[in-house]
Amino acid sequence: MTPMCHSTPPPPPPPHHTPGPCHVLVKSSHTQPAPHHSHKAKYIGCYIDDTAKRALRGVSFFDYKKMTVFRCQDNCAERGYLYSGLEFGAECYCGHKIQAPNTSESECIMQCKGDKGNLCGGANRLSIYRLELSQESARHYGSAIFKGCFHRPDNITLALPISAVIQNMSVEKCVDMCTEKELSLAVLAGDRCLCGFPTPHFSLHEMEDEDMCLHRCHGEEFESCGNDEYFVVYQTQVQDNRCMDRRFLPTRSKQLIALASFPGAGNTWARHLIELATGFYTGSYYFDGSLYNKGFKGERDHWRSGRTICIKTHESGKKEIEAFDASIVMIRNPYKALMAEFNRKYGGHIGFASQAHWRGKEWPEFVKNYAPWWASHTLDWLRYGRNVHVVHFEELKRDLFSKLKDMVLFLGLEVAENRLLCVEGQKDGKFKRSGLRKLDYDPYTPEMRTSIDELVMTVDASLKKRNMAGVPKEYRPTPR
Repeated sequence: MTPMCHSTPPPPPPPHHTPGPCHVLVKSSHTQPAPHHSHKAKYIGCYIDDTAKRALRGVSFFDYKKMTVFRCQDNCAERGYLYSGLEFGAECYCGHKIQAPNTSESECIMQCKGDKGNLCGGANRLSIYRLELSQESARHYGSAIFKGCFHRPDNITLALPISAVIQNMSVEKCVDMCTEKELSLAVLAGDRCLCGFPTPHFSLHEMEDEDMCLHRCHGEEFESCGNDEYFVVYQTQVQDNRCMDRRFLPTRSKQLIALASFPGAGNTWARHLIELATGFYTGSYYFDGSLYNKGFKGERDHWRSGRTICIKTHESGKKEIEAFDASIVMIRNPYKALMAEFNRKYGGHIGFASQAHWRGKEWPEFVKNYAPWWASHTLDWLRYGRNVHVVHFEELKRDLFSKLKDMVLFLGLEVAENRLLCVEGQKDGKFKRSGLRKLDYDPYTPEMRTSIDELVMTVDASLKKRNMAGVPKEYRPTPR
């Protein structure tokens, strides 16, 4: 995995110490746990770090003022690494294996820059921790994504056409092999590595209990390699091109279908999914040059051109809604949608608002003006829209295949299952914000929550009145 580099160099360290070749500055708000242990990690020991051949060879980052043990652990874990190591009081290294010998604990005695009560390695010495990854973090192995444990498909040759026996099997070896073959699935079955794409023969929809795959790899004792009946599956970085072709509709559409949402509710993401699933461009009521440059070629068409499969809009109101013959209405948890739109407003499509914006007058003013719009937008589309299909952002994330299939059918198109399986592997696109930059406090005041909770219940009642499912349970206010 190639480390990401921070553009501003750190203050020069003292002589005889060389930091890693490339660092990424990562902000975190966590506090420091007790020395040498935390809820996420077990201390392993002090290790030699050779500047020419690092002990931990994943991402690295530094902070010469605020580095702590937990901060390093948390950011390595979030990236899916098995180990975190601290060096020189201020540097953090991540990796899947330790590739250096250990040494005396007396050589790891430098205090952490952000917590003088803990030790953060030494000069060319790493204090290393074995991480206990959260379920979400454990889904990654460097650049590969863990998909789960699956039963052997009926026709294995058709499902996974490339296979080879690998001595001293490890996840890394199988992922590397399938990446080299330009296939998106790396499948471990004991000492055999198989490669392919998701297909109806091996759709990855029927996951097994991971205990069925708990057979240790011969080449890496901390990894599972599956067996002849139960396979461990990873998604490589290879792009599945089966759903990448897109074009304008060959004949002018006889109806205008809106893709309507409150800002911040995932409209751009839904457009990405629809374009991949159907092979047709989506249009927009507006024009956003940055989206056009990202590949949304329908952005430049007039929204009434009839050349696009559906049209993005944030509009509400009787006149604007009645201009459309049908609509897919996207709804997202208002607490998430408001924060997403605030980030977009002050940081761009995949950027973030600054702390000054969050803590200043902008945020409360934004909530005051935008929260009522979150509710009125949905209420207007339910009231004035013709042939409305409601999609909840959270449910689309949880069950992408079936929810996206329903959207394709609503658009009047046949479903191509291979395309949908391809979309599942490329669902994020270029419009997913990194999860690393998090607020260290709840931006919603009790007064804001009371107001928003009332709006949620209003929308919930309106959906149910039209014999639709109400809002997902995570929207609903919790008893105080």
